[in-house]
Amino acid sequence: MSLTVFRSSESMPYTGPELRPHFILSRFGIEGSAIVAFRGPCRVETAHLVDWEDRLAADHIAAKEMVHFLGEFFGITLREGVWIQRHLVLEAAARLRALGLEVSRDGDDLFLAGGKLSVSIVTASPVSVLLHLGINLDAEGAPVRAAGLTGALEATVIESWIDALLDRFSKEWTSVNRATVKVKPVI
Repeated sequence: MSLTVFRSSESMPYTGPELRPHFILSRFGIEGSAIVAFRGPCRVETAHLVDWEDRLAADHIAAKEMVHFLGEFFGITLREGVWIQRHLVLEAAARLRALGLEVSRDGDDLFLAGGKLSVSIVTASPVSVLLHLGINLDAEGAPVRAAGLTGALEATVIESWIDALLDRFSKEWTSVNRATVKVKPVI
């Protein structure tokens, strides 16, 4: 199963309804399983939250600027999607630690200097599994104590980190798919 990785240079807000089947196709012209990254503000109102725990608590998500990783994956289960999400979050944390940041993880959340650095969700649609991972660049406006990468890292380092994370994710995807087809079955 192939994966397309795309980094948009266009700034675009994330408001929640982007987490829908075929958004990547309709917005970026990419068919099939894909993950795209773009920068922009985030404002997800309660009505657009996918996480029932947050929705029932009447929460919302906001930040002045995030880097958004939006994925759509075909032919997998929701459980596999959560594993993909956790791998992406772990890889993001490892790459930030390699840059000297003391990042911690709890489930699918990242923390920096006692503030929440990320938001993430995975859900299923009738045709695919959808993923959003937002990493705060400028956490201003967040409804919780939050942290951002701007100020902690230089702009060029952040840009390189985004590209390296996408590249690593793509390589892991390819490696996992190869691992599923190169083994002799046991009967």
